[in-house]
Amino acid sequence: MEEEKNNMKNGGGGGGYMMNLRRVAAEESGEGLPYAPENWPEEGDIWGWRTGRRVAGNGNFHDRYLYLPMRLCPDSSSGGGSRKKRVSFASKLAVERYIKTNFPNAPLPLFFSSFKWKIPALHIPSSNGNMVPIAAVPLQQIAQEQSDSDIDVAKCKAGNAMCDSLIPEEVEKYSPAMPCDICCVELGFCRDCSCILCCKTVSSAYGGYSYIKCQVKHGDGLCAHVAHMECALRSRMAGTVGRSIGLDAEYHCRRCDGRTDLISHVNKLLQTCKAIDLDDEVQKKILSLGACLLRGSQKPIAKELLNHIELAISKLNGGTWKQDNLAAHSTGLSDHGNDWMEFKVNESPTGSRSGSEEYLPQSLKLEAEIDEVLYALRKSQEFEYDVAEERLQAHKTYLQNLYQQLDSEKSKLVSQNSSHSDALFHVVREREQQIRREVAKLQVMKKVASGFGRTSKDILKEYFGLDVAD
Repeated sequence: MEEEKNNMKNGGGGGGYMMNLRRVAAEESGEGLPYAPENWPEEGDIWGWRTGRRVAGNGNFHDRYLYLPMRLCPDSSSGGGSRKKRVSFASKLAVERYIKTNFPNAPLPLFFSSFKWKIPALHIPSSNGNMVPIAAVPLQQIAQEQSDSDIDVAKCKAGNAMCDSLIPEEVEKYSPAMPCDICCVELGFCRDCSCILCCKTVSSAYGGYSYIKCQVKHGDGLCAHVAHMECALRSRMAGTVGRSIGLDAEYHCRRCDGRTDLISHVNKLLQTCKAIDLDDEVQKKILSLGACLLRGSQKPIAKELLNHIELAISKLNGGTWKQDNLAAHSTGLSDHGNDWMEFKVNESPTGSRSGSEEYLPQSLKLEAEIDEVLYALRKSQEFEYDVAEERLQAHKTYLQNLYQQLDSEKSKLVSQNSSHSDALFHVVREREQQIRREVAKLQVMKKVASGFGRTSKDILKEYFGLDVAD
């Protein structure tokens, strides 16, 4: 390490020392050069560094952290004494923001050239002969001379103590994650627990029913971004959305544009209701979400599943629904295809549809209704525009042809002898009268600029071929 520091001091930020940097193990930490600044902003200020676990394709750590010198860390009062928590930065952007805020006159390029930001990862041969990064090295704590100070090493960038990133099994399950230099570089945003749509932390309560994690694969990594299901519904990125979006009981991830079928997700919601002892209100809330995700789908299995969910909710409202019915249904769904139905569709009471209206979130219902009205309005306006464009363009072309004929006939009139001039003069005069009539028609047709609804039905019928009923 001393040799590396000497190389840094002698060679600056861009010298040949870069080729001789010591490779570092996962979750290793240290002080000063070559991976953190020294004597900045004042003499004796030593910054700290730490590596994460993910390694990029170029062999450098995808996650690396920079720690403020202890002198710059804020005091946190506790009881009668004063303690310091070491402030960490999870991205280069976060460091830049800190320096711009606290040292506005400091040259950023000079600061970053004083140390090496990219940290090369230590690799060891795996059992199959491939080189893989060490990811199980115990975290080496940064040594502190001050006995009254410690390091804030929370791994979740959003500060969520229940984050999946703190559970090794969950991290392994969704590894490797695809690189993300959009939302994941933002301070306070965590891929594992921050909603991609509202940036708020998702809740793992009741089996995490309220959010979905995108498991679409991109290259060698998974997307693994999460979103509240309600946010996705409001943003028309989940459920059944027609037209250009084209979702049918699916979830569309805003980060990667990947699509996830929601049938299995809703089945997990049913399994949650079966596996966890929940009161009726929580069960209705979970089932209501499942119904919103399936409503409007054209998939037969989604329609069947929706019928059962609505029946279950109506029975919950009446206090007659049994857990074993749901268990039989949800278990059979994954094992027996269309043979899993324990209920019959005819079993659903005539009021089950109206009962479903009680649990459908009113805000989502209103949004869907208004969206359909606006869509219908847009389609009708598009139709009116197409009709008007076709007829007006045709009339314009017809008038242009008449003007060309008039010019041709006037030219002949000038060049012809007197024996034919009377006949040509009559033709020219008739053409001019014809043009005046067609121009008058065009003026009438132009009244559609105010909209078909404000245009006379006679005009619409005569000039646009539309027979509007009273």
